[in-house]
Amino acid sequence: MFLITFGLNAQDLETFLSKTNTFLETHVNNGKVSYSDINRDQSALDELLEIAQGVSVDASDAKNYQAFWINAYNISVIKGIIDNYPTKSPLDNKGFFDKTTYNLGGKNITLNDIEHKLLRAKFKDARFHFVLVCGAIGCPPLISEAYMPETLDTQLETQTKTALNGDFLKVNTKKKRVQASEIMKWYKEDFTMNGITEIDFINKYRTEKIPDNFKLSYFTYNWSLNKQ
Repeated sequence: MFLITFGLNAQDLETFLSKTNTFLETHVNNGKVSYSDINRDQSALDELLEIAQGVSVDASDAKNYQAFWINAYNISVIKGIIDNYPTKSPLDNKGFFDKTTYNLGGKNITLNDIEHKLLRAKFKDARFHFVLVCGAIGCPPLISEAYMPETLDTQLETQTKTALNGDFLKVNTKKKRVQASEIMKWYKEDFTMNGITEIDFINKYRTEKIPDNFKLSYFTYNWSLNKQ
C-alpha cells in the first residue's frame, strides 16, 4: 500500500512541475506576468492548484521538497493576484501574505508559512530570496520555467547571480556606496549566517566585487504589480 501511495505522490509532483513549467512558459516574459490573460481563462491555474493539493513530499527529500514549495509559492501568488484582479499591488489586498490560505501539499497554508516555516527555517539558504516571487516589481524576477529538482541548485545560483549583478543592487563608486534591495534589510540574518557580512555574501555572486569599505544602505522596495 505504501509503495502505491508513494508512486501516486511522485506522479503528482512530476505532473505539477511539468504543468507549472508549461504555465510559466505561456504566461511569463522578462519577469512579468500576463495576469489579464490568466484572468480571462483561469482553467490552467486552477488545474495546477488542484494537482498541488495531492502532492506529498517530505523535507528529507530536499530537492523535490524545495522545488515543490518554491513553485507552489510562486503559483499561489499568481492565484492571489487573480482572486483580487484587477489590483495594483499585492499589498493592496489585506492578508495577502499572512492570512489568505492555500490548499497545497496536504496543508492549508499561507504564503508566509511556506517561505518562513517550510523553506527558510528548514534549510537556511539565503538563495530562496531570489526565487520566491511576491508579485511585485521589487521582487527578483519570475522566470518562465519551473524550478526542477534535478536543476534546482543551478537555478538558485543563476537567479542569485542575476539579482546581485543586476537591479537588486545600485553601486555608486564615487561615493563608495552600495544600495541593496530592502530584502537584504528585512532578512539580514539570512545574508550574514556563519559570521559573514552582507558585502561578503554579495561578493560570492558578483562579477565586479564590492570593496569592503563601501557603505551599505537600502533603497525603497517597489510594491507595484509585476504585470506585463
